[in-house]
Amino acid sequence: METIIRRLREKAKEAPKIIVYPEPKDERVIEAIKYIEKEKIAYPLLLTHDNIDHRRQEEFANIYYERKKIKGITFEEARELMENPLYYAAMLVERGGASGFVAGATYTTSSVVRAALNCMEIDKTIGLISSCFIMAIPNCSYGERGVFVYADCGVIPYPTQDQLALIAISAANFARDVLEFEPKVALLSFSTKGSAEGRWIEKVREATKIAKEKAPHFLIDGELQADSAIVKEVAQIKAPQSEIAGSANVLIFPNLDAGNICYKLTERLAKARAIGPIILGTKKPCSDLSRGCSTEDIIDCTAVIVIRAQKNEDSCS
Repeated sequence: METIIRRLREKAKEAPKIIVYPEPKDERVIEAIKYIEKEKIAYPLLLTHDNIDHRRQEEFANIYYERKKIKGITFEEARELMENPLYYAAMLVERGGASGFVAGATYTTSSVVRAALNCMEIDKTIGLISSCFIMAIPNCSYGERGVFVYADCGVIPYPTQDQLALIAISAANFARDVLEFEPKVALLSFSTKGSAEGRWIEKVREATKIAKEKAPHFLIDGELQADSAIVKEVAQIKAPQSEIAGSANVLIFPNLDAGNICYKLTERLAKARAIGPIILGTKKPCSDLSRGCSTEDIIDCTAVIVIRAQKNEDSCS
């Protein structure tokens, strides 16, 4: 577990970026920023009433109004939104004033996602906002030496089969780009390869088919029960023909109930580190936080956002 945390932080230090924090009164955020500055993981910008640029605020309100006026928003409403540090942070990232933002210590997930969705450009290759967690489990031989990506645990309550396929592809991209291991993606169910039937299972099967068609370069399989996905001995019995059964390191949950419950149980019962939720699907990176987050969680989410920003710059150069 310590290896992956150390690796993420060291990777971020190679090319620190400006990261915005719109929660200036949270002590965990303040402590995290002190560490981030000291260790040069990022160049943190803590938004306060004193350092919000009012000219930029007006500029952002104009941009937001032009984008949203077709939906009936007034300029005054746009200006009022830009008084909200969360929306200001999202627009600052979108307009190039920072490389990413980290929020959610006090804001709810729905607030953070709404700000990202309304202010930031969506990655058209995916066309869907979702989220994932990095789960680092101590003394664990499953996954990638105890490291997994769990998705979606924070955004889409009941994804359609098409959305589930896109969540799988987004999570695979994230595992490859940030964690730098070959993603082995399992779409989870209470059935393994036809051991049960029902519309929920059929949705997972169809999502698997769609994901494979859209991203044939990734190893993706489903439907798989959790033990079939990660335990080799079980996989040999239940899914012997699967390329990834028994060795999956990216786990895709059929709905938000399953994903959110599982990540919290893993975190508490297995004493795992849960880094995220990382927002997937925006062109520029941002991260939500659990409101129960620790200072360490904020530091590690920052490192991940810096790495994603590094990758963005590499792909544009």
